[in-house]
Formats: sequence, C-alpha cells, structure tokens
Amino acid sequence: MEQIYTGCLAQGAYYIESDGEVAIIDPLREVQPYLDRLNEAGAKLSYIFETHFHADFVSGHVTLSEKTNAPIIYGPEANPGFEAIVAEDGQEFNLGKLKIKVLHTPGHTMESTTYLLKDENGKDHALFTGDTLFLGDVGRPDLAQKAASMTQEELAGILFNSLREKILPLADDIIVYPAHGAGSACGKNMMKETVDTLGNQKKMNYALRADMTKAEFVKEVTDGLLPPPAYFPMNVKLNKEGYESIDKVMAKELQALSPEAFEAAANETGAVMLDIRHQDEFAKSHIPGSIFIGLDGSFAPWVGDLIQDVAQTILLIGDEDRIEEAITRLSRVGFDNTIGYLKGGFNSWIEASKETDTVETISATDLKTIVEHAPVFDVRKSAEYLSEHLPGAVHTSLSEINDHLSEYPENEKFYLHCAGGYRSMIAASILKSRGIHNFIDVKGGFKAMREAGLKTTDYVCPSAL
Repeated sequence: MEQIYTGCLAQGAYYIESDGEVAIIDPLREVQPYLDRLNEAGAKLSYIFETHFHADFVSGHVTLSEKTNAPIIYGPEANPGFEAIVAEDGQEFNLGKLKIKVLHTPGHTMESTTYLLKDENGKDHALFTGDTLFLGDVGRPDLAQKAASMTQEELAGILFNSLREKILPLADDIIVYPAHGAGSACGKNMMKETVDTLGNQKKMNYALRADMTKAEFVKEVTDGLLPPPAYFPMNVKLNKEGYESIDKVMAKELQALSPEAFEAAANETGAVMLDIRHQDEFAKSHIPGSIFIGLDGSFAPWVGDLIQDVAQTILLIGDEDRIEEAITRLSRVGFDNTIGYLKGGFNSWIEASKETDTVETISATDLKTIVEHAPVFDVRKSAEYLSEHLPGAVHTSLSEINDHLSEYPENEKFYLHCAGGYRSMIAASILKSRGIHNFIDVKGGFKAMREAGLKTTDYVCPSAL
C-alpha cells in the first residue's frame, strides 16, 4: 500500500497491490508514473476507484482506463459520461488476497464514497475516505448544491448521517487515508499530517464528536466557508464527462516561440503571459503585463483561482527545463490551452532588447522606520489577517484582489505584503497589469516583519469586526 502525495495540490492518490493485482484510488491526470510502477512490479491494474467527481483537480481515471483496460469504479448515485461500474453500497471487490468494500458516504457530494480495505484475514485495515473525512475536518458541503438541488445545510445533514452510520462504528485501529491534506480548498481545518488512525480522529476531529447533534454539526461545518475557486465546476465537468489525454495536451502545448513570435501571439490572441520564475527574478525584470505565479509555490491552485477560465489561452515564461512541468501542473486543474512558451527563457527577451518592467521592493527592516506613516495592504487569507497583522493594515486578500482595486490609493505610495513574499508578488503583477504601479512590495512578507521587530496586533475575533 502506497500513498502518492502531491504537495502542490495537497492531494493523495493510492496504490494497493496484492498477489500481482493492483487497485489505484483517485489517480492524478498524468498516469505514466502509475504505468511505470505497474511495469516494475509486473502487476496488473484490476480497478481504478474514484471516491467522487473531484472539483479541485482532474483525475487520471479516464486515461488510465484507456491505457490498461481496467474498469473505473464509482459509488452509488454517480452518473459518469463514460463506461464505468457504478457499485452498490456494501459491494466488495476482490484484489488478490484482499477485499475492497464500498461504503456510500454522501454529503460532500451525493456520489461520495469511502472504500474500506480488508486484509487477507477479512479484518478491516484501512479506509480511503476521499473528501468525506479529512484529518481534522470533513469535506465542505457547499460544492454540490446545484447538482444535488439541495442547500449546503441539507448536504451537511446528509454528511452527518454518513459519518455516524458508516464511519464512526468502525474500529479505532483502522488507518485513515484521505484525498487531501492541509492547503486544499476542499476543507477548512485540515491537519498537516496525511495519515492517521480512525481512533485518533474520533478524539481530534471536531466533526466526529460523539456528543455532537446534527444541528451543531451543520452549523460548524458550514460556518466560515470561503467561496470555492471559480475553476471547480469545470473540473467536475471534466472528471464526469471525460477529457483529452495529457499526452495529446503535451504534444500541442510544447511550442517554443521566439521573442518576436511570443510578442505577436500575446497581442493577437489576448493570451495571459504567465511568468513561472521565482518572485525575486520577476521583481528584478519581467515582461510588461505578464502575471507572476511561480512554479515553486501553490502554482496550479492559484492559476485556477485567479485566471479562473480554463478556456483562457496561456503563454509561459520561465526556464525551458521547467516548461513541461508547468504544462503538466496546469493540466491537473484543467488548463489545457497553453499555446507556447518563450524560447530561451526570459534571457532571450532581454537579448532581443524588448521592453521590460520591474517591481519596487523594500526590506522589512527599512519598512520599520516608515511603517507608522505608510499605508500597508495585506493580501493574506482572512484567517491569517485576523490572527495577527500590522496595526492599520488594510486586508485585501489575493483571491479576491479584483474586488479591492478601488481601495488602493491612486497616487500615494503604498506597501504590499503577504506571509513570505510569494502571494504579494502575484498581487503586484495583477495590480501592474491593471495599471496600478504606485506600490512597493515588502520582501519576505509578514514573517520578515516579525523578525525585524515590527509591532503587530493581537488576535481579533471575527464577531468583533
């Protein structure tokens, strides 16, 4: 049994092998690593289990089935647009000496299903919970409202029943393997760990409290939910109806463009020029109008959250040896419309004597001497801001930055920061693309400010605001 965890998506896929037979649960879109693993083991893929129609990433189920002829399995109430087995609640599948039992656990979505792995002696061993149960949290019940024709409160009530009837009665020593960990937008209070026992979750997870009423559960699960990223519905559609093989995506998108051709493509198509380098490189010099979302961060989720439309064409700027990685990570969230990349990287743009721009920056130490008289804008998440922030700092979260444009000073210099510098540089690039240039980015963000000894506020209770 192997957990294959992808940090940038906070996503866990699972590879289970017994007597030369393999089951894979919730695979990523790029399936070659799974095929290589099967080949090395000399094993046969018997099943591809999907816990639900994922919203935050495009699964590899369709391509993996095409390449191996292994059946795709969903739980009850799934209605995929391709050939699949829609299993019954309680149905068991043999895998070598093991069995995998279907536990229908609706609530996050109506087709959400948990898979219970039984060992060769028939003992319950592990639980693959998808987005039904996370470590420290449960799946948000607001994503499937439209499809289920229900309110988030009604779905939360169904989730309460699923947890109480299907999961809580199971033994404490069962290992819990969720589909996501901390950082995913599919929950709000996930632990940083990615594996735990069910017994510990019964103690630690607020949603599994034995004395909790359904009304209390519904209130706690629905309270404080942030709007889901705009690309989520399109990812559900792709996972439900099918998509193009990543091999074909890669073949059409790996198109190297000279600086002249790159510039012409940007002008003619309206493509987003996406700079994937490090934020310090972007600040030093970049193509005017380009958007920074660095590859060495939560790249794909931020692309999905900020660009939003998966049909938007994209041009990539970055080191050539990382372009394939960028296209792969874009495809994981359904962005299959990259039309090329800058051949030779950003250096070729410089060598061609093309126009460039910069982002003015300041150290936290230098900011300390002027911060009392300078407008500061904090682009972190609400919870981060409420926990601690600079006195007088205005909160303009990155995910909603376009809704805050009128709040920024028109002429006066202002200062921009996040937690460590990555998100504020994304914000800086968006502001500059909107014609706002009168700001200075704080290098190292809030972390550097605290280290420099800047005064910060205490926790502010949201109800007091």
